[in-house]
Amino acid sequence: MTTQRIALVGAGLAGCECALQLARRGFAVTLFEQKPEAYSPAHSMPQLAELVCSNSLRSDELASGVGLIKQELRELGSALMAVADATRVPAGKALAVDRELFAGKVTALVEAEPNITLVRKAIADLDDPALEGFERVVISAGPLASESLSASIARAVGAEHLYFYDAIAPIVAADSIDMSIAFWGSRYGEPGEGDYLNCPMNEEEYKAFYQGLLDGEKVASREFEQEKHFEGCMPVEALAARGEKTLAFGPLKPVGFTDPRTGWRPFALLQLRPENGNKTMFNLVGCQTKLTYPAQAVCFRKVPGLEHAEFVRFGSMHRNTYVNAPVSLNEELALKSRPNVHLAGQITGVEGYVESIACGLWVGQMLAAKLAGRSLPKPPATTALGALLNHLSTPAKHFQPSNVHFGLMPEPEVRVKKKERKQWYADRARAAFGEWLKGLEKEGD
Repeated sequence: MTTQRIALVGAGLAGCECALQLARRGFAVTLFEQKPEAYSPAHSMPQLAELVCSNSLRSDELASGVGLIKQELRELGSALMAVADATRVPAGKALAVDRELFAGKVTALVEAEPNITLVRKAIADLDDPALEGFERVVISAGPLASESLSASIARAVGAEHLYFYDAIAPIVAADSIDMSIAFWGSRYGEPGEGDYLNCPMNEEEYKAFYQGLLDGEKVASREFEQEKHFEGCMPVEALAARGEKTLAFGPLKPVGFTDPRTGWRPFALLQLRPENGNKTMFNLVGCQTKLTYPAQAVCFRKVPGLEHAEFVRFGSMHRNTYVNAPVSLNEELALKSRPNVHLAGQITGVEGYVESIACGLWVGQMLAAKLAGRSLPKPPATTALGALLNHLSTPAKHFQPSNVHFGLMPEPEVRVKKKERKQWYADRARAAFGEWLKGLEKEGD
């Protein structure tokens, strides 16, 4: 065992993966977990790595971002992916697990690891006396971190991260937008000029969209998700429920626009903002929503120009605590204001079970290399893990949590048919990841 002492706060997916990666490389790890001394409103089992909302780790197909990153994690020796594979239950092309068996096996792994000391104690803040004397601290407290710990992190990053929903609008692929209807333009500007794509609606089309918002199935709020919304991030369906014209006089107001097809001002207008520099993805401005994914597909395809929209990411709104990673964290996912304190998991701005495992694995392996006097280069951005990490370090005007998807990766360097694109991304990623692994093996020789 090495002399470096590392503390981890939070034994969820990211915390357990990170702790096991460090311990298996000979580092002394103290893993703090508040259960059963205290439970978040969403947790109920004393076991570690509790899956709260679903037992699904999503698609296992390589021609998907999440299937791809799962395979990369397996090849990097992920402890939790091995447990997931061992506890899987039938779920078609998805990887789903027996929730209790999964948590039980992860807990047993952690408790049996001689380099891990599991301490069942809540950590109140970054200056908690229990953290004194550790060379490095990793905060992996998850999206439901306690108010006191969240407030401490907020003071460290200089922003408010106490209690809020993240408000995510859907993102659609550019090549699925009907450009015979949508047009470039800015309010009171000339058609064809401006930074936004605009989807105009006549009154009948607007009413169909409005009714779709009202009728669409909503995701039920959990007990711990009190419906507290700032006016600027209200669910679009909640605004619609205030009255038929609310959206037309609010986020969908058409003032200052002329529909090039008619020469008249449309009744309403949905703006789409480019999500990346290449303008291959567009965010549906103001459309943060709690509609279910199937309901979103039906409803937003009622908007003229989006009839065949391909959703790169669906919208969501839920309780979340996370930092503005590009502003607050350095390349080692450590607080810029406190470089010995690293973050891992959803608190960094990754979204999802598998992404949390990936973030925990990366912080563990990166930190182990650093403390051993080596550096661990990030995987290329063309890989799933590299793309996810790149999301956390790329400055964004509106940084939001993201799961892993092909839209985070660089565009193809060659022309690829649309139906072949996902497989092309996967093939490129597999080749790049293989070369990156070979490079690591050479450095280790």
